Amino acid sequence: MITNAKRRLLTVTVVYWVLLVYMIAALVWWFVALQNQNSLMANMRMVELKKDDPQYMEKVSLIETAHSRKVAQYIGEGSTFLALILLGAVFVFRATRRQIRLSQQQHNFMMAVTHELKTPIAVTQLNLETLQKRKLDEVTQQRLIRNTLQEANRLNTLCNNILLAAQLDAGAYKTIKQEINWSDTVAGCAENFTIRYPQRKIHSNINEGIYVLGEELQLQMLVNNLIENALKYSPADAKIIIGLKEELGKAILTVTDEGAGINNEEKKQIFQKFYRSGDESTRNAKGTGLGLYLCKKIATGHKGHIAITDNTPTGSIFTVTLNSSNERK
Repeated sequence: MITNAKRRLLTVTVVYWVLLVYMIAALVWWFVALQNQNSLMANMRMVELKKDDPQYMEKVSLIETAHSRKVAQYIGEGSTFLALILLGAVFVFRATRRQIRLSQQQHNFMMAVTHELKTPIAVTQLNLETLQKRKLDEVTQQRLIRNTLQEANRLNTLCNNILLAAQLDAGAYKTIKQEINWSDTVAGCAENFTIRYPQRKIHSNINEGIYVLGEELQLQMLVNNLIENALKYSPADAKIIIGLKEELGKAILTVTDEGAGINNEEKKQIFQKFYRSGDESTRNAKGTGLGLYLCKKIATGHKGHIAITDNTPTGSIFTVTLNSSNERK
């Protein structure tokens, strides 16, 4: 089945090649025409010469030199125009293809956001209506309240991701960095997910006393998105390991999952905006394609980097490396 985006991309590709071939053919035709005209003019000048003229050979040499100069001029100008045409065509084609793909990704993003917004709202509304209309036992009430809070947290995370992505892209977000206890921040995020998902196997191996220079809100969002991503793409009974250590002046955060993993080709794209792993039409996992993009932006904004490696035998390991702070509060 050919999607609208693929159909548009195919149309652009066909039009691109037709126009490119036409321009190159026109350029070659003009070169041949000018070359023929140049040769004709040289021959006419040759015919006008008189062989008994004492300067005959000198004039022949001048005509041949002028002819050769014109040929070199046509070749030089033609090559320059051809290079400019090819450069411009490649630029336009790549920009158009990128725009079409971005448009499709934005369309997918809007659909995903709509779903992500409606789901927690619907669940919250249903839970509240159930609590309002029925007299439930304490255990059931607490379960409904817990589920409602989970959906509210999902909605809050989604809104934060969208707002932060928009602000970072627009350059409107002013980062105020200060020394923070990175160990406490990561441990707090891990504990929060443990409380929110008591049925999931979330393990922590966090060394204490690790400090970094950064903005706590952004770094919390980075950790939360990595843990959320690991939970999202892992089986319900799989183990999630959150690790933090310090080596050679670097604070190294790792989030390890036991999911299906990511192939090498997609590893180069997963940090792109709106990109989501897997086929769009068959994907079951929820998401908007902003989580890992923000992780990359936040890590880079803190003069660090993020990488992904395979977890043997299955799954992925996301590693965030930041500069540790030598100061201690």
